[in-house]
This record gives sequence, C-alpha cells and structure tokens, in this order.
Amino acid sequence: NGQPRICKFFQSVQEEGYFAEDVQQQVIRKVFQQVAQRPDNFCNYLEGSIAEWGDGTKLIYRHYATLYFVFAVDKLESDLGILDLIQVFVEALDKCFENVCELDLIFHSDKVHYILDEIVMAGMVLETNIVAILQSVNDQNKLHQRSLSKLNDALVGVTKNKPGRPR
Repeated sequence: NGQPRICKFFQSVQEEGYFAEDVQQQVIRKVFQQVAQRPDNFCNYLEGSIAEWGDGTKLIYRHYATLYFVFAVDKLESDLGILDLIQVFVEALDKCFENVCELDLIFHSDKVHYILDEIVMAGMVLETNIVAILQSVNDQNKLHQRSLSKLNDALVGVTKNKPGRPR
C-alpha cells in the first residue's frame, strides 16, 4: 500500500471545497499508484501524470529495494539531472545512516529533512556535491551534540543545587 516516509511540497495543491492536506494525501496516493505498478525495467519518469499540478509536471523516480524516491518537477527540468539529484540524496542518506533503510526514515525524519534541505530548499537545488552536503550534516551533528552537552551540564547543576537534597 505504500506509506510516505518523507514528503515535501514546494508548490501548493488545492481543489475547491477540500482541505490542502486532503488534496496532498490524494496526490501522494496517485503518485505511489503510478510508480509502484511500473516494472523496474521501464524508464524512471512519467509526464503529465498528476492532474492537480497540470500538464507541465512530470514524475521522476528511483526505486531502491522497498523505497521509492519521487520528485515531481516542471517538464522543462532535465530527467537525468533529477535522477542524479535523487542519487545524491540517497548516497547522503546511506553515508549518514550506514546503509539507509525505511526505519531510518521513520525514526530520524528530522535528520532526513535536514539532509534534503541541504540539497533542495524552496524547490530550488542548492547543493549536489556529496562532500559539501556531508560536511554540513556533520557540522549540524556537532552543534547538536554540543547543545545536548550544555543542556546535560545545566540539568546536573540544577540537580546538585536543589534544596533539601543530600550532598
């Protein structure tokens, strides 16, 4: 049935009389139905396949084991360029999670979104150099560890100075 594990919309999808989230869920179901039924030896793109976005949109996707990575892009975008972008994203995930799997996407969705944000922001490609992306992720991890350490130190200090506690 396919469950979306990471999903980002950079363009709104709306239908008269429906909430945006309902329309997004409908689009996600349509996308999955279209790519999941295609044999792996077919090409990795479909044109004009999502009515909510109009005829100017195409789906470009890659299927890795149980995971589908799908980008809906303007029909003027390079198919090979987007396939390369998907490859960079998957390689970054693989390096960060040591052989990425569905559980990594579920339990570390914040990190997955951060990695995607390093590559694509507001629908525009920012970075495709895997070394630069991984450096940015490592820098973010260091900042996160530092903030956790400071928080832990602060909590230990509060606990030691709490009135009525034996020392």
